Amino acid sequence: MIRKNLFSIIVALILLFLSLTSSRTFENMQLGKIPYIDKLVHFGMYFFMMSVIIIEHRRNLRSSFNLFLMALIPLSYGILIELLQMTLTSTRTGDFYDAIADAAGVIASVLVWLLIKPLIKTAVK
Repeated sequence: MIRKNLFSIIVALILLFLSLTSSRTFENMQLGKIPYIDKLVHFGMYFFMMSVIIIEHRRNLRSSFNLFLMALIPLSYGILIELLQMTLTSTRTGDFYDAIADAAGVIASVLVWLLIKPLIKTAVK
């Protein structure tokens, strides 16, 4: 099971580390001056996470229902991390809008897959 999900697990651990690391670690980054950049970063991280999950399980995604069930994993993970930020860290706060950005990234990844999946099938034939 771990081998089938190795890259997803690595991405999840990286996201966990980045999410629970002290916010002071990122203070010197110039990106912090761009309005709402953190929401864009959340979107990108969860788009990437869902994309990795899709790529690892692309052969098992015979129905859209399976894909939507699989999307519950990063959606739940994003909510869990926001809750952990509220309870385990002193320099981070859980943010409802971060969870919305996470969900938007997951949904965008699913939509991209649904758009390119037919193209991949016709290219392989």
